[in-house]
Amino acid sequence: MTIFNSVFTWFMKKRIHQIELFMKYPNEVQEEWFEQLVAGAENTEWGKKYGYKSIENLAQFKERVPIQTYDSLKPYIERMLKGEQNVLWPSEIRWFAKSSGTTNDRSKFIPVSEESLEECHFKGGKDMLTLYFNNRPNARIFTGKSLTLGGSHQVGQLNTDTFFGDLSAVIMKNLPLWAEFYRTPHLDIALLENFEEKIEKMAYATKDVNVTSISGVPTWNLLLFKRILEITGKSNLLEVWPNLELYFHGAVAFTPYREQFRKLIPKTDMYYLETYNASEGFFGIQDLEKPGDMLLMLDYGIFYEFLPLENLRDENPQTLTLDEVQLNKNYALIISTNAGLWRYMIGDTIKFTSLSPFRIQITGRTKHFINAFGEEVIIDNAERALAEACSKTGAIIRDYTAAPVYFSDNECGAHEWLIEFEKHPAEFERFVDLLDETLRKVNSDYDAKRFKDMALRRPLVRSVQPNTFFNWMKNRGKIGGQHKVPRLANTREYVDSILELTNSPIINN
Repeated sequence: MTIFNSVFTWFMKKRIHQIELFMKYPNEVQEEWFEQLVAGAENTEWGKKYGYKSIENLAQFKERVPIQTYDSLKPYIERMLKGEQNVLWPSEIRWFAKSSGTTNDRSKFIPVSEESLEECHFKGGKDMLTLYFNNRPNARIFTGKSLTLGGSHQVGQLNTDTFFGDLSAVIMKNLPLWAEFYRTPHLDIALLENFEEKIEKMAYATKDVNVTSISGVPTWNLLLFKRILEITGKSNLLEVWPNLELYFHGAVAFTPYREQFRKLIPKTDMYYLETYNASEGFFGIQDLEKPGDMLLMLDYGIFYEFLPLENLRDENPQTLTLDEVQLNKNYALIISTNAGLWRYMIGDTIKFTSLSPFRIQITGRTKHFINAFGEEVIIDNAERALAEACSKTGAIIRDYTAAPVYFSDNECGAHEWLIEFEKHPAEFERFVDLLDETLRKVNSDYDAKRFKDMALRRPLVRSVQPNTFFNWMKNRGKIGGQHKVPRLANTREYVDSILELTNSPIINN
């Protein structure tokens, strides 16, 4: 332990200096990565198609290479899944992160190169620890084990040399020995495909382990925690793991889960560290102890562009670089990476909370919003409104989703919210009013549409039974790993399917 701490302290000090360097010279670091990526891929099929060898600057790159989506890259990726190489990236690619997305049932297979594993995902994992130890020099997480609740691993169906799984599974299968030594439970359990079996076996395998840190998606971690408490008969997690001090979380906004975690881990100095780690890359880490935003990591083999949300539907949308972005504006994230994703729109929207250094918050998804009546409600608006309503009524939310109710002959439109409460509000109608009032405060478009109920009337909020969302996600084959409940939708697809599952009346439009 002492030797390892000494080695890690040396590494941490060296890495902190490098992080400070890109914080001080962000544009230069990004420009250097742009040049490396283009030069590295000039002899690939993609690089030849777009003349990477003669690209001299970013303007030429933008002019030649259109913004991509998964559908536009899919034909290239499908060939790579069959074993073809040097298509999008020069080094051999044998691993793919299976990303479910939340907008449809089709799986996406994101290429993971050796460079992206080492220089992006693993580097991000080490930087999480570096930034934590930088803020908590007396941390003792290496005196115990790190519990990771990840996804499943499978061998690719199309080629025996091609492997795929959830990003967490891909990472766990490739972890260095030192990292594997500090992780629990054993991979045989951690990578079980049946999620309910995995929860059961993880609970029994870890209840007597000295767990000092946890990482995973809050939604699924809560299921594991509650099962462990049922088995042990304990009232909170500190009675099971008294040395627990750190929780790494990401994939979904933590605000709806914060109160549940406080009750499960009643420790005033428990450290919660947010990360932004997607199948496509590791983008951000909370570098300050105060929650709220994440440092944009600029030296992970990723070149960033930012598309203003209001220009998303333009025929030839113009992107911005770091030196052009503004505070508190919503941007769609566009990336070019050392795994061969070129000008790829990942589907997330972010805003900058600081420009020196560059810190961000995730505000939603490019396809996850409600704009049926011109109100443009995004996930960030929803999270803030729900947090305010919960705070004032004592409610705790386990899960939720929302969708529009369209105009009828007799009534104007509305938003319908399905909410699964961990703790019901003391006054339900006041909860609904606070939700509505806060949405009006944070979103002027919503406020305008709510004026005298002309386009939007008061929200319709339904409290659904416990485990509704879990059962719905299970029916869709989307539990565990990085699967997420879609929070907002511009259609009634999700809301109606949940109501159908619960035998609740569906509003006819």
